[in-house]
Amino acid sequence: MLVVIRGAGDIATGVALRLFRSGMQIVMCDLPIPTSIRRTVCFSEAIRLGSYSVEGVEAVKAADPQEALKLAQSHKIAVLADPEANCINELKPQVVVDAILAKKNLGTTKDMAPVVIACGPGFEAQKDCDAVIETMRGHYLGRVWYFGKPIPNTAVPGLIGGYAGERVMRAPADGTFEGVASIGDMVHQGDVCGTVAGKPMLATLGGVVRGLIQTGAHVRKGMKSGDVDPRGVVAYSRCASDKAIAVGGGVLEAILNLSGALADSKPLVTEQGERPVRDDEEKDHE
Repeated sequence: MLVVIRGAGDIATGVALRLFRSGMQIVMCDLPIPTSIRRTVCFSEAIRLGSYSVEGVEAVKAADPQEALKLAQSHKIAVLADPEANCINELKPQVVVDAILAKKNLGTTKDMAPVVIACGPGFEAQKDCDAVIETMRGHYLGRVWYFGKPIPNTAVPGLIGGYAGERVMRAPADGTFEGVASIGDMVHQGDVCGTVAGKPMLATLGGVVRGLIQTGAHVRKGMKSGDVDPRGVVAYSRCASDKAIAVGGGVLEAILNLSGALADSKPLVTEQGERPVRDDEEKDHE
């Protein structure tokens, strides 16, 4: 089964790992200059480096859709610099997954493939896609919604080690990012981890540098450009997160349910596939 994944950042990489290890052929699409933060666990690094491995799985940059297909068929993950995913028209995959996590729909439509799955806010199942995977940390993380919308974007990062927004490092100015620290470094609060236009980007708390945008990337003031893991475990910076793996599991479930990949199965979409609405939000999530 051929799956095209829009995005090749850390969540998309977790999705790709679960699908690849389940025997599917994977082609990923991302920007020519990726803006991934957790680069040590992002297959988007293949665009920059030519090839890149995460948890022992190798991704290779492809020049065009046909090369991507050959790579996917040779038990490698193919990565294209194709942010619009124009390769879909040529490859005609059985499944398209939008794992960009832009918090809005950047052009994914339900007619792109027989099965279309999206991750996170910005999508409505049965309108934009066949199913939406919950990406909010907490009780519903990784669940498949076959109707309606996931939890709206709160703009607050999930808790890790007791910290949420505090662990995010943001660009201090508009300009070109220059890295000072490296992913996996232990830092203290106030350490300089990078600079933009001569202004320092400081570690917001002590711990392990979990993510850092690549040197040379253009950033805007306030743009997320790094984050610190207060748990202080360096090994966590080199493997897919619990969130990425949970979302990947949801995508795998939806594919098996909707595609008929299991010969003796039929789609089990029921009314239970719609997310319950919390007391503190409106039914239309606006």
